[in-house]
Amino acid sequence: MGAFTQDVFDPHQSNPSQTTPNPEARMIPFQTAHPYFFGYGSLVNRDTHIYAPAHPATAQGWRRLWRHTALRNFAILTAVPSPGTVIDGLIAPVPNADWAALDAREFAYDRHIATPDIAHGQALPRGQPIDIAIYTIPASKHPAAKAPTPILLSYLDVVLQGYLREFGPAGAQRFFDTTDGWETPILNDRAAPLYPRAKTLSPDETAFIDDHLARLQSEIIPA
Repeated sequence: MGAFTQDVFDPHQSNPSQTTPNPEARMIPFQTAHPYFFGYGSLVNRDTHIYAPAHPATAQGWRRLWRHTALRNFAILTAVPSPGTVIDGLIAPVPNADWAALDAREFAYDRHIATPDIAHGQALPRGQPIDIAIYTIPASKHPAAKAPTPILLSYLDVVLQGYLREFGPAGAQRFFDTTDGWETPILNDRAAPLYPRAKTLSPDETAFIDDHLARLQSEIIPA
C-alpha cells in the first residue's frame, strides 16, 4: 500500500500539523462564546460539513460502539461513557448556538454537554466558558433491533477517510481499537452508496480500510 501524503495533526505526537479546512466552510474565530461540538465519526471528515475552524481534540472517558436500533436498517455509530478510554475527534464551533441543522443531521442522538471531558490545544479567552457537546445514543433511547443490523461500508469509508486525513494511519488504527461491535456484518454498498454523504476514496484509503476489515475477519455482505 502506498504512503499517505496528507499532512496530519496527531495530539499523540509532538509538533503536529493541521490539515486545510474545507474552503467553503463557515469561518468562526475560536475566541468567541459560540458553543462547540465534538465529532468522533463522520463529523471528523471536514468534507461532510461546513463548521470551521475545526481542531483535533480528544474525549476522555468515552468509547464508540455500533448501536443496533429499530430506528434504522443499519448500525449507528455512537459514543458512550467508558472510564479510562480516550477517543480522537474534532471540535468545531456552532455559530450563535444555532443547533438546528446539526441536530437534524444527528436526529437519532441526544446532545450532551461534555466540556470537562474534551481536551484540545486551543487557547480559550478568560471569562468566556465554552460548552462542548457530544452526540450520544443511550441504550434506552430507541427500541432495540430484533436482529443485528449491518454497518454501511459507505459510511465507514467516510469516517475513516476523515481519521486518515486528520490523524494518519496510527489515528485510524486507534479508531478501530476504541470502537466496539466489529462482529457486526459490513454491507458493501460502495458501488451504490446508501449513505447520503458518501465520498470517493483514494486507492490508499480503500486499501487501508479493506486491510483492517480483513484483519478483523469482518463478514462483508453484498448490498
